[in-house]
Amino acid sequence: MEAKQWYMEYKIHKNRPGLLGDIASLMGMLEINILTINGVEDRTRGMLLQTEDDEKIEIMGRMLNKVDNITMTKLRAPKLVDILAVRHGRYIERDSDDKKTFRFTREELGLLVDFLGEVFKREGNQVIGLRGMPRVGKTESIIAGSVCANKRWTFLSSTLLRQTVRSMMSDEELNPENVFIIDGIVSTIRSNEKHYQLLHEIMEMPSTKVIEHPDIFVRESEFDYDCFDYIVELRTEPDEVIDYESITSNIEGI
Repeated sequence: MEAKQWYMEYKIHKNRPGLLGDIASLMGMLEINILTINGVEDRTRGMLLQTEDDEKIEIMGRMLNKVDNITMTKLRAPKLVDILAVRHGRYIERDSDDKKTFRFTREELGLLVDFLGEVFKREGNQVIGLRGMPRVGKTESIIAGSVCANKRWTFLSSTLLRQTVRSMMSDEELNPENVFIIDGIVSTIRSNEKHYQLLHEIMEMPSTKVIEHPDIFVRESEFDYDCFDYIVELRTEPDEVIDYESITSNIEGI
């Protein structure tokens, strides 16, 4: 039987000496391996577990529900947010209404790069939108995430060094394994017909696309928000307003 991973999280009501040791001993007797363990926010502990027997996970869950000092809050196959929570000791902030929107600040660039790296490792077609003001670290984070995922990145459009609008690419650049970086403003407001044809070709490829300024991209093209698997917001400060009017006016003036 193939070993499966599980994510377990519990809140600590009374952090008595030996509590973690008792829980680890129970898992040891059930032959459940602890792969990673970390505190997740205040008085909460998360564990990434592995076992070949799902029934042992169910038994452990029932036993831990009888322990007075803790309350088990999660026991499930690990999601991306669970894996990152164990690594970094905190959960990524998500939009309460739109669960595919994740929020980061510049202080959390390491967490953002790790998040993007894990997303980029996945195979098949996926589209990530990245919101943020200029010089907040959007493009740099995409490149760093590509490095983490051991993927090559290819610019379709960008303003990183100078305004880039590609009209053609080599076969090597069009490899579906690459991460394609698209500036949603440049590709819609400042593009030409050949660029737009190439954009459509790439959007139809079974590959990873990251679109900066996704709201302008949707507003100025026939694509809609349904094409996005994730929306990422990056701010200098948590309360920073992402002002697209100032961004588009700067681009249009180039």
